[in-house]
Amino acid sequence: MRSLIFAACVAVPALAAQGRPSPAPPPLGAWTPVPELPGMARPVDTANVAARRRALLARIGRGVVLVPAAHERELERDYLQDNDFRQSNTFFYFTELETQDAWLLLVAGGGATETVLFLPPRNPFQERWTGLRLGSDSTAVRVSGIARVLPTDSLDPLLSAALFRVRGPLYVPLDQTTRDDPRLRDLVFAGIDVRNLRPIADSLRLVKDADEVARMRKAVDISVLGHIAAMQAARPGMWEYEIEAALEAEFRRNGADRVGYPSIVGSGPNSTTLHYDVNRRQTRDGDLVVVDAGAEWGQYTADVTRTFPVNGKFTPRQKAIYDLVLATQQAAFDSTRPGTTIERLNRIAKDYMRAHSGTLCGVPCDAYFIHGLSHGLGMDVHDVGDYRTPLKQGMVITIEPGIYLPQEALGVRIEDDVLVTATGAEWLSAKAPKTTAEIERLMGRR
Repeated sequence: MRSLIFAACVAVPALAAQGRPSPAPPPLGAWTPVPELPGMARPVDTANVAARRRALLARIGRGVVLVPAAHERELERDYLQDNDFRQSNTFFYFTELETQDAWLLLVAGGGATETVLFLPPRNPFQERWTGLRLGSDSTAVRVSGIARVLPTDSLDPLLSAALFRVRGPLYVPLDQTTRDDPRLRDLVFAGIDVRNLRPIADSLRLVKDADEVARMRKAVDISVLGHIAAMQAARPGMWEYEIEAALEAEFRRNGADRVGYPSIVGSGPNSTTLHYDVNRRQTRDGDLVVVDAGAEWGQYTADVTRTFPVNGKFTPRQKAIYDLVLATQQAAFDSTRPGTTIERLNRIAKDYMRAHSGTLCGVPCDAYFIHGLSHGLGMDVHDVGDYRTPLKQGMVITIEPGIYLPQEALGVRIEDDVLVTATGAEWLSAKAPKTTAEIERLMGRR
């Protein structure tokens, strides 16, 4: 296999030298598949996930942690829209493995720690339908970076032994994704000290490490290309779903795993409905279109919103509202730094909008800014954390002011993803055209 890959690599320059066209570069989200694992095509950052596990055990001090992987979703029950499996966020955070029905056991106490990965047995007959799966062998050790990998039928005796040896609490994630798991349900009612892992795990997820930031940059870059494609495709008379199709085709073309949430494409009166995602209206000349959409890549999602005129030209009224929203966003960004809170940024944004609205909305325009400014972003589009948590370097948030005037069928929202840095913040989605001049210039080249 390696010799074939090497031969293919050296053949490209040779063809170019003969005057033949070189192959097109890979799309933005391309990656090198792991040959043994066709369905798990991205390598695990073993150093970062090991550091996350160490941080968790240090936070616990003494105890046992048991984390289940997600199960395959059922076509007949779950109405699948993308594929039949997405890993649970907690399991992924501590392993980065996209494998089903696995378990992670962590043990801390008595001066030593232990990490064991449990995997279901491989089924060659089933793999003819599903593709190769991880089994408890040297491949799983290499891919995961976890030295001890055992079959799942070894879990119960090892868990009992760990609880007896450590004599500390058992931490498991207790949420809607695990409430129907029979093993966890039995443990909760077994009379032992069971505690919810989620608050501790979620607090660790607040600050993104280098691998998480890299995944988010990829998701954001793919999303930006989708928004640009939507602007370039838009014409008066198009249906909202046609704009959605252009957007999401670009997501997929550049390697997105799925959308991070249902794409919102609201034109005219629908631009004033915050979570409108039916996308069935036919646009009209003069409409503004609010597109709120983000791609997911590597389990992490972007969340980007752009507002543009379907005909490519803002009216003076639309531009005035738009520019106020844009300036409000900049005021909030300028105040984003470690130590402040989303709650404080929300107050800054609404105060700025009120002070600069004049008579634009009849009353101060913040009366039509009907949602919060920001939320955390990561594996979930509304990620862990709350509005009163002081920001720290490495957190990723959105900044998304808006003005919605239903009586005019005029809504404007501008949303960008922002990385908190040591001294301020960085726009992650800055490549998506944002000023009225940039948007009109792009759309004028259609």
